Amino acid sequence: MGLLFSRMFSSLFGNKEARILVLGLDNAGKTTILYRLQMGEVVSTIPTIGFNVETVQYNSIKFQVWDLGVPYWRCYFPNTQAIIYVVDSSDTDRLVIAKDEFHAILEEEELKGAVVLIFANKQDLPGALDDAAVAEALELHKIKNRQWAIFKTSAIKGEGLFEGLDWLSNTLKSGGG
Repeated sequence: MGLLFSRMFSSLFGNKEARILVLGLDNAGKTTILYRLQMGEVVSTIPTIGFNVETVQYNSIKFQVWDLGVPYWRCYFPNTQAIIYVVDSSDTDRLVIAKDEFHAILEEEELKGAVVLIFANKQDLPGALDDAAVAEALELHKIKNRQWAIFKTSAIKGEGLFEGLDWLSNTLKSGGG
């Protein structure tokens, strides 16, 4: 499972720092997304044991990325402005688990004000659910007290990732999170 801890330094935010967590079940594609964003290409990955730390530059935003295991998630909840939740859209057997984990995260007191971006990842795989079906499975309609958006993505093809980051940047710039 992964985590993105970022400081955004840019003309968008001036000296404001934003903390963003990237979370999701194992094998959802978090590490592949990380390397796609950092290097612009797909790198063969294995399940994250311990942690990976990388820096990703997107436009004028600098992300310090921590790809960590689940037990460490709560250590990074304080002062979080946004959550990126990655879902394997082709793993229909585990969508209920993904939904339960997602809603448990949203209930955390330290994340009450965080903006939520969902990546419905692995759209390139056969049988992948589209963003509307993933939104229904995750019960996104129940989120009433914060801004959220869902984007169809393929980390392998690089599709949808930057559209999601654009939405997130604009939402944080306009005062969300």
